[in-house]
This record gives sequence, C-alpha cells and structure tokens, in this order.
Amino acid sequence: MQALDTHDVFNQVDELTGINLLQSDVALQEALQRQQAQVFTPALDRFAQQLGQKANWEHAELANRHTPELQRFDARGRVQDSVEFHPSWHSLMALYREQGLISLPFERSDKGRWSAWAAGFYLHGQVEQGTLCPATMTTAAIPLLQKEPQLWSQLQAQLYSHEYDARDVPLSQKKSIWIGMGMTEKQGGSDVRANTTVARPIHDGGRGGEYLLRGHKWFFSAPMCDAHLVVARMAAPNGELGGHACFFVPRWRPDGSKNPVRIQRLKDKVGNRSNSSSEVELQDAWGILMGEEGRGIPTIIEMASYTRLNCVLGSAAIFRTAVVQSIAYARQRSAFGKILSDQPLMRCVLADLALESEASMQLGMHLAQAYEREAEGDLLARAWKRIMTPAAKFWICKRSVEITGEAMEVFGGNGYVQESIVSRLFREAPVNSIWEGSGNVMCLDVLRAMGREPEATRLLLQDLINMAAGEPTLTRLAQSLAQRLSAEPDALEPQARRLVQDLALLAQACLLRQHAPAYMATGFIHTRLGEQSGAMVVGAFNPAAIDLSAILQRALPA
Repeated sequence: MQALDTHDVFNQVDELTGINLLQSDVALQEALQRQQAQVFTPALDRFAQQLGQKANWEHAELANRHTPELQRFDARGRVQDSVEFHPSWHSLMALYREQGLISLPFERSDKGRWSAWAAGFYLHGQVEQGTLCPATMTTAAIPLLQKEPQLWSQLQAQLYSHEYDARDVPLSQKKSIWIGMGMTEKQGGSDVRANTTVARPIHDGGRGGEYLLRGHKWFFSAPMCDAHLVVARMAAPNGELGGHACFFVPRWRPDGSKNPVRIQRLKDKVGNRSNSSSEVELQDAWGILMGEEGRGIPTIIEMASYTRLNCVLGSAAIFRTAVVQSIAYARQRSAFGKILSDQPLMRCVLADLALESEASMQLGMHLAQAYEREAEGDLLARAWKRIMTPAAKFWICKRSVEITGEAMEVFGGNGYVQESIVSRLFREAPVNSIWEGSGNVMCLDVLRAMGREPEATRLLLQDLINMAAGEPTLTRLAQSLAQRLSAEPDALEPQARRLVQDLALLAQACLLRQHAPAYMATGFIHTRLGEQSGAMVVGAFNPAAIDLSAILQRALPA
C-alpha cells in the first residue's frame, strides 16, 4: 500500500551549530586584544571551534534531558550517597577541565590571564551552563585554599590539573578535584548569619584543626564535588556557641571512610537541570577549620566575590547564544512573504537583543580585567571589582529572563518546546539572579560597599564621569548618580534598585562608547538612556537614529 505523504517540510530552520564561537564574535576578539590576552587566543580559538561543533550542542541537550540521579544505597543496602550523571555531562566537564580554565587566573602570571579565563567561561556558557557550577566554585575556592599552607600543599597539584577525574574516591587518589559550597540553610537563605549548623573540635581545634560538623544544608551545590567549603557555628567544649567559621569538608575522611554528608534529595529545579543541587545532613562530618574562628562569613564572602563574576559572565553567555540563534533563525525563516530579518519590526527586536548582549559582555570582560589589576594594587580596579561586580550581577542577571523570553518569541512555537536551545536558555536564565545573592541582596551590597569604601566610590564615579565626558546624556546621568548617592543611608535603601540599575547602565554605555563602534554606543544610549528609554519591551523604539544593519552584522557576520 502506498504511503500517504500529507506534507513536505519547508520553511523550517535548524538551530545554528557547527560554528566557531570566537571567530563569529568580533566584540569578544577585540576585548581579548585590548586586554592583552593574545598569548591565550590560539588556545581559546581551538576551544571555541571544538565547543561549537554539533556534538557538543547535542551533549548539552542530553545532559539536561537525562538529569542526575541520586543513589543513596548500593544493592546490599550500604550507604552510597552518590549521584549518577549522563555521559554527556562528563564529556562537557572533561572538555572544560582540559582547557586549564579552572586554575588559569592563579596558575599563570601572563597579562590578560583573567580576560582569557573570562572568555573561556563565556564561550563554554554559550553551549551549556550546568557544568559551569562546579567549575565556578572550584576556581573561586583556590584563593581561599592558598591561604591555608598545609591544605594547599596537599591540593595544589589536583586543583591545577587539566585532567578530568570523575571517580568518587578519597582525595589522595584523585588526579584532579572539584570544590563545592555549603552555605544555605532553610531558615536563613541568603542570611548566612542565621545558620545553625554546629562545628565541635575533635582535639584542640583552631585554624587547621579537625572538627565534626552537625546540621542541615538546604542547598548544597554539586554534592559530588570532592570537597565543600561549609559555614558552621563554632561550639566550645562547654557547649556554648560562638561565631561562624568556614570548614573544608571532603567527601572522604583521611582514614578512607565516607564522610557522613548524607544526601537527602536532589532539588527538582526549574533550570540548571544537568547539574545536581542537593539537600544534605551533616552527621558529624569531618572537616578542617579554614581561616580564623568567627571569621567564616567574611571568608566565604571572599569566595562569593569571584562566583558573582561568574554569574555575570554566565548570563552574558546566555544573551550571546540567544542573540546568535535568533539572528541566524530570522535570516532563514520567512513569514508573510518576507524573510524575518528583513522585516522592520523584527530588525528592531534583533538589534535591541544585540545591544544588550554586547553591553553585558563588555562589562563582564572589563570586570575580569579589574580582578587582575586589583591584585597588582590598582585602586580604581578595586573599586570596579568591589562595587560594580554586585551591580553587574543584579542588572545583567535580572535582564536574562526578559532577553531569553524575547528570543523564544523569535522562534515562535519552535522555541517553546523542550528540544529548543532557546527554551533551555529561558529555563536557565533565573538561576544567576538567585544564586550567590538575589537582586535585593546585590543592591544592598553595592550600597554597603560604597558606605564602607568612600574613596573607592569616589574613584569609580570619577572614572565614569571621565568616560562620559562629551556625551550629554551620560554626563547628566553620572552627575545625577553622584548626587543621589550622597544621600543618607536610610534614604538610599528604598531606591537601591533604581540606583544600581542606573549605575550598571551608565557603566555599560561608557564601556560601549570607549570600546565599541559609535553606532553601538549610540544605539545603546538612545534605547536605554535617551528619549526612547521609557520603552518597557525589547524593540520598542524609533529606529531612525540607529544603524540596525551595522548592529546586526557586528553581532553575527552574515
């Protein structure tokens, strides 16, 4: 019997794969050149070529569809507390580890190392985000562990290793290791000072001493990491509780037994599905005190200063993929008798997405450079790092939900199915706003940093005023910000979101004006800060003063 062909498939466009993610990104190439990262560019180019291959987009889809599974016991009832991952997860983890990006900012001394690390993280995040969670925490743990000589001597080689080792075995047997974090408890959330987990000394205690930790962690990131940095309250021998401290808690004890960090369940998250987040009970888990007693929160906050930069870069990576996929799709898909990318309203939407994407990348890369320069004693760089990192995390991560929603609309129904790349971006988008401090926490941290470091605030605002010189809209905003920020602290808190939003927008506009073609800066200022800035949705502006063609060509060369 002859098959019935009901239709031919036409005017359907596959999502873009098989692309060199660096060679197609003119703005990122310029940033690496400007920030003196040329020595790292060949390796990044090879990584970008490999990442963009179709097989890795398929790995990303599979790792998020076949989510991690908790194995609490083995076949005979012995406690196992392990998490099984799809092979695609391990493939992507190995790919990232092999680039040496985990330790690059600390292992190398070349100029541009932080920029190269940021670019590598940004490139990987364009394909898959969940694998970057353990990578983020491991990199951020390195500067903390370097301050603990005994621990560092034991772990340095494994942290600097470029070889992926997925085995669940004691630290002494591992070729490379991953480090996680254990801060959040259900009664406190971002308020770490509300934590009730208790640490009791085994012997004399003190820095580098052994402790047993008992408590419950509501979000325990990546439980299969080889060790976690955990915040707990100190307990004196008489039972009296002291301040919080930070502890190094491995999965295995030194005697070769499994450390009793009992995984209660894996979180069923909206996005970030490839990565495991867990709820655990610490049942007298063995740990080593890091830093001084009672200084655990400042210790872990230092780690968070690095992971917040990762959130900025991760969201910028989401923007980049959303823009590239949207432009590539619109250039091939037709509707109402015309190619989508030729239709005036769609061109406004695509150009607006492209402006958002580059502005986010420029700010993220500038911050990465500030981390490098701050380590060399640059006071202005310290101001950017301390004040602008939480500001950028607030604004860029907050924007990701709207941007990915717009990208999904470009695809229409094809974007609103699980197999779609942009639907995964949309599910992924909220996590960076929530992880390492939600929006309000970031805004309050900006105000706190400004209050504690008035000289840094002055340096930052003066730098922005200098960059804004000659552009009336930016100059007015910079001067307005300086005036508004001089108010009393009680008056600042209710308007913190608007202040931080304006600070981030000003920084992005200034950086575009300084480093991008004039049509990019003009477009950004016109749509975000000029007369058109009252628009509430992407693409809702008068395009008469904007070079849409140039913006789209820069975002993705045809």
